[in-house]
Amino acid sequence: MTTSATAAPSDRPLPASPEQTAAEHARAMLEALGIPCTGESMHRTPERYVRAIAEMTRGLRLDPDRHLGVLFPAESTNQGIIAAVDVPFVALCEHHLLPFPGRATVAYLPAPGARIVGLSKLARVLQEYAARPQVQERIGEQTVAALDKNLDVRGAACVIRSRHACMTLRGVEAHGAAMLTTHLTGELETDPALRAQVLSYGPSEAV
Repeated sequence: MTTSATAAPSDRPLPASPEQTAAEHARAMLEALGIPCTGESMHRTPERYVRAIAEMTRGLRLDPDRHLGVLFPAESTNQGIIAAVDVPFVALCEHHLLPFPGRATVAYLPAPGARIVGLSKLARVLQEYAARPQVQERIGEQTVAALDKNLDVRGAACVIRSRHACMTLRGVEAHGAAMLTTHLTGELETDPALRAQVLSYGPSEAV
């Protein structure tokens, strides 16, 4: 009588990690496009590509609104506009998976006596909403929605200027062209003077 040998748990192959699986697919994609990954300089390119995509989409695994949970007492009973200007970011175009770097102004007008958030948190919220497959318009919409939801404000604003590789490096190849979007809420949208003031804080350069 014979019995079949059963592999010990330590002898069984481990399941591939998501990163390994993604790298295998990336290698197959590149080779299907006629880009062999056999040379010394490209042998690890699929793994590097996967790590780069994971890094540029890290915002998918984060909650940007958490940065708006720590507030400080107001220093003024009638605080004017608070703005973080020229905040740099890199987003990934969800249509072509090409990066679009840019700069943004994130601003809000606190209600009288309302508690305020640390200035760096405005930048972090914007950057984490950007760090995922995105379109520029949605970044601004999500950023102002976060400010309106989590802070006591009379209005919020996000002005973004960026350069899209999908437009400058391929297709129309509009080298140097930039995209500008504005998202305003509350009094920053409806009050002409406040609207003009916050728009004047918009980034003058995309990068």
